[in-house]
Amino acid sequence: MKNVWMKSVGMAAAAAVCIVGSSVSLQAAGNPSVVTNKAIVADIVKLIDVAGKQRMLSQRIAKDYLYIGKKVAVSKASRQMKQSLNELVSAHKILVDSINDPEIKNLLSFVELSIDDFKATANEPFNLDNAQLIIDLSESMLEGSQYVVDSLKEKVKVKESAIVGKAGKQRMLAQRIAKYYIAYQAGIKDKNTVDQMKAAVSEFSEAHKLLMANPTNTPEINRQLNEIDRLWKIVYKFYLNIEKGGLPLIVFNTTDDITKKMNKITALYVELYK
Repeated sequence: MKNVWMKSVGMAAAAAVCIVGSSVSLQAAGNPSVVTNKAIVADIVKLIDVAGKQRMLSQRIAKDYLYIGKKVAVSKASRQMKQSLNELVSAHKILVDSINDPEIKNLLSFVELSIDDFKATANEPFNLDNAQLIIDLSESMLEGSQYVVDSLKEKVKVKESAIVGKAGKQRMLAQRIAKYYIAYQAGIKDKNTVDQMKAAVSEFSEAHKLLMANPTNTPEINRQLNEIDRLWKIVYKFYLNIEKGGLPLIVFNTTDDITKKMNKITALYVELYK
C-alpha cells in the first residue's frame, strides 16, 4: 500500500515539476505569481499535503524518541520512529524533485540538513541533552515545512489549499501534543513545555471547529470529523493535565488515533479538488 501511495504522489508531483518555478506556465495563467489552472491547482494542492505531512512527521519522530527514552510503548514507538524517518526522507525527495522555485528549494536544502541531524540524534542514547536537541530539531523542521506549505498556498490563493493546509496541520498538532506531554514526563519540566502543549490543544480545538463548519464537507468527511469530535471532547482534558501526568499510554494512543483520522480527512479534502 505504501508503494502504491508513493507512486501516486510521485506521479502527481512529476506533473507539478514545471509548475511552481515555471514563469511560462504562471504567465500563461495571466498572473506571474498565482496559478489558476484547475489541473495545476490540483497538483499543487497534493504537494501541499505532502509538505504538510512533513510537519506531522517532525513532531512524531521527536515524540517517539522521547517515549522510547521514557520506556513507554517502546516497541510501538521504535517501529513508528523508523517508519517516520523513512517517510520523511521519501517525501522530502518528492518535494525536491517537484519544486523549482529557487526560494523554496533553498529552504528545502536547509530541511535536508536538519533531516540528517534528526536521523543521527534519533539513533543516539537517550539523555536530557539529546532529548532537548531532538525537540529543537523538530521545531526547526516544523518551521521549515510550514514555510513550504505557506509558499505553495501562495501559488494557489484559493480555498482548496487553505482547507487542505488546515486539515493537514491537525495531524501535526496531535503529535505535537504528545511530544510535549512526554517531554515533561521525561524531565523537561519548564514553562515552555507546558505552554507549547497547551497552545497546541487550543489551536487544534479552534481549527476543529472551523473544519466542522466547512460548507464543502462531504458526508464522509463530516462522519470522520464527528468521530474525532466525540474523542476530543474527552481526551483534551487529559492533555491539559500535563503537569500531573500519569497517562502517557492514553496520550500516545489517542493522539495517534486522531492523527490517523485527520490523515484520512486530509486525503478526502485533496480528492475534492482533483
